[in-house]
Amino acid sequence: MARAIWSGSISFGLLNVPVKLYSAVSRRQISFRELRESDSSRVRHKRVAEADGEEVSYDDIVKGYELSPEQYVVFSRDELDELVPKKTKAIEVEAFVDLDDIDPIYFVQPYYLAPEQGAERAYELLVKAMADERKVAIARFVLRNKEHLAALRPMGDVLTLTTMRFADEIVPPEELDVVPEDAEAPRAKELEMAKQLVGSLTSDFDPEQFHDEYREELLAMIERKAQGEDVVQTATEEPTPTKAPDLMAALEESLAAVKGEPLAAGSKKAASKSKAKPKSSASNGSKASKSKAKPKSSSKSTSKTSASRSRSKAKAAK
Repeated sequence: MARAIWSGSISFGLLNVPVKLYSAVSRRQISFRELRESDSSRVRHKRVAEADGEEVSYDDIVKGYELSPEQYVVFSRDELDELVPKKTKAIEVEAFVDLDDIDPIYFVQPYYLAPEQGAERAYELLVKAMADERKVAIARFVLRNKEHLAALRPMGDVLTLTTMRFADEIVPPEELDVVPEDAEAPRAKELEMAKQLVGSLTSDFDPEQFHDEYREELLAMIERKAQGEDVVQTATEEPTPTKAPDLMAALEESLAAVKGEPLAAGSKKAASKSKAKPKSSASNGSKASKSKAKPKSSSKSTSKTSASRSRSKAKAAK
């Protein structure tokens, strides 16, 4: 059974709803230990001072902010404790907003909020009111000595709390050199075909369709390795980016593949015909040149015949 990691109350106006916080995700990450290759002995990491290489105990460690290389502003634990947010047991709601107003880039970590014993009625009232109004509560609360911004929203019969990033933590897309200024705008036909492709792949989201394939393959590899099998890593092929001249062809192929149709047979024929046209014109040209060459050869034979006739006439005259 899941254990609560925090308890407090949702506070807005004069209403306080006692709740418990639970993690909404289960970590499935596979972890490895560092071992010495020769004998599989476990490798341990120790805190050592760079100056003399001696190990430093936890009690002798202070924190320092590096202003410049080897120049630090040093803080003791007591000084840092002064800056720790005041530990409150309240999730303080500051506003209610539409979910569509929040870009998903702001979301960090999801949790569940469950009512404390005796607070079920107030909890259910809040869930239903937010669901009917289709609103999300933006709140602040302190967890593990850190103040968090959070979004509370109903999911069925329960409330979820998702920690959020602050605005200054988001990198504006304008700072990225993603799209060149002189990028060519998409053609109308390309845009229409891209929309068709998006439409053909549109479906309802079913999370059960998606699996962590890397983790599954890694677990299978661990199992084979544990049984003494040799594990050979196969090279993976990197997908090649679609070049601009091939954009229409790639869209047509993608649409045909999604629809299960044979790949653009008409376009293939058109392409082969267009390729064949220069060839046929070249052969026509060669035929024309041959036909033009014929009169040249006949004129030569005519001149030869007239020359032989004149010689025979001269002999007769003699």
